[in-house]
Amino acid sequence: MVKPCWKLSLEGCGRGGAGDASGRTDGLMWHKDLGLHVNGEFSMAVIQANNLLEDHSQLESGPLSAVQSGPLGTFIGVYDGHGGPEAARFVNDNLFPNLKKFASEHQEVSANVIRKAYLSTEEAFLSLVREQWRSKPQIASVGTCCLAGIICNGHLYVANAGDSRVVLGRAERAVRGVTAVQLSTEHNANMQSVRDELRSMHPDDSQIVVLKHKVWRVKGIIQISRSIGDAFLKKSEFNREPLSAKFRLPVPFKKPILSAEPSILIHKLSSKDQFLIFASDGLWEHLSNQEAVNIVYNHPRNGIARRLVKAALQIAAKKREMRYSDLKKIDRGVRRHFHDDITVIVVFLDPLMMSKIPSRGTTCSIKVGAGATGPTQS
Repeated sequence: MVKPCWKLSLEGCGRGGAGDASGRTDGLMWHKDLGLHVNGEFSMAVIQANNLLEDHSQLESGPLSAVQSGPLGTFIGVYDGHGGPEAARFVNDNLFPNLKKFASEHQEVSANVIRKAYLSTEEAFLSLVREQWRSKPQIASVGTCCLAGIICNGHLYVANAGDSRVVLGRAERAVRGVTAVQLSTEHNANMQSVRDELRSMHPDDSQIVVLKHKVWRVKGIIQISRSIGDAFLKKSEFNREPLSAKFRLPVPFKKPILSAEPSILIHKLSSKDQFLIFASDGLWEHLSNQEAVNIVYNHPRNGIARRLVKAALQIAAKKREMRYSDLKKIDRGVRRHFHDDITVIVVFLDPLMMSKIPSRGTTCSIKVGAGATGPTQS
């Protein structure tokens, strides 16, 4: 088997458990079974399906600004790339620093700060596309979904552009177990509300959404309506030669077709809120919100993200009438015909740690994505 192309950066994060201090690589999977963030524990896993991993992700816990007296908390990011890993890698390197910059300027974490971080990251990536346009025109067709969560001062901020998802596991008195509550708004043309939004924004374009092979796509090309990157559907200067003909539209457009504007939700956390599951759509393609929440609720925390990935892969194998053990033998690239790259981050919300003021010395930084050589750590 060809080694997967992992690039890993990890600092702090405590509680490795069973040799998991810096996470482990197992074939096409990387996982950190249990770690510490300032508000509790977390578990993280990534499975590669594409030739080059297009999912990138991170968890940053500690200071959320550069100001000494600034807010403390935990930032979670899941970036599901498409067309290549460049946009997802760029967001993995730039979104959190941009958030810290604007949080420092405004001296708080807020919806406005998060929105500015998204749009600043988008602007910087489009500048990179412009710089590389002549030598690497295909970068104009690379983009990424962008899901971010920030836990700070008893609140959860969720920002999303694309179709990754965060689901809350909430304990309800009337229900034995835990109820699944989806907190993110998704932007996928297969949803009627998204098609309606696109048609209202582009009333003169009868082809703004097209049904192809039973799948709705924006301009017949892409399923998502919001993203970071995808410059070829945002600026007409990139929708021409030397870009590949399959991405070029026959008629130049005057206003952006896709948007980087995130949908933002602010949720006040309560003692009922047990855990959060952040995942790229590769997980939700095979598991419902409630199925995922039930798995987390009914099993030990240690290795729970890996367990969710395995559950999704078992269903993917069953859909193709094959055994899970046989699916595991299929190499990256070919594996994409059976399932997508999948990233899962389960974040537990421990009431005792949520009620304490976090220590400024408590920090955790973990970033996972595609690199040119095998696993590296720093």
